Amino acid sequence: MQAIDLLLNRVSVARLCEPAPSAEQRELIFRAALRVPDHGQLQPWRFLTVEGQGRERLGQLFVEALERRASAATPEALEKAARMPLRAPLLIVVVARLQDHPKVPHSEQLLAAGCAAHAMLLAAHAQGIGAVWRTGDFSYDPHVAEGLGLGPGEQIIGFLYMGTPEGRVRAAPEPATEPFVQRWGD
Repeated sequence: MQAIDLLLNRVSVARLCEPAPSAEQRELIFRAALRVPDHGQLQPWRFLTVEGQGRERLGQLFVEALERRASAATPEALEKAARMPLRAPLLIVVVARLQDHPKVPHSEQLLAAGCAAHAMLLAAHAQGIGAVWRTGDFSYDPHVAEGLGLGPGEQIIGFLYMGTPEGRVRAAPEPATEPFVQRWGD
């Protein structure tokens, strides 16, 4: 696949099923993440893989977080939270590891971790793997962060759901660039 085709045609694939990416495919996905721009070469990221029964454990962690946040959560909301990690055979939790540095502010480190997540999505797409980047309340929940073992200066920037696309993958939209580009300095 040509790089420009990859960049122009990647789409989020929300309906995913088995099988998960193979060990070889995962290695390429993680290698791509490590090639992103990284001022100071701080590598301000780490990745947690969740699969098999780990997905059920993560669902239970989501339920606990929801119960703490909304003591009056409905049984339907709790069941939905429990099922969220079951939507794909593999989840990758992307964690930003923000470090104090005299020349690299936390904002740049957060952007680098986001670039790593995007690179993983591109590497998955290049290999025919379906993937979607999800955030939501659980990404920012302190109970979820603690349950996943995050330490000081770490934060979840998203959950990458990966697997085999279920059904046909939609075509990428082709928005016009003009509304987003302005000439400056004339």
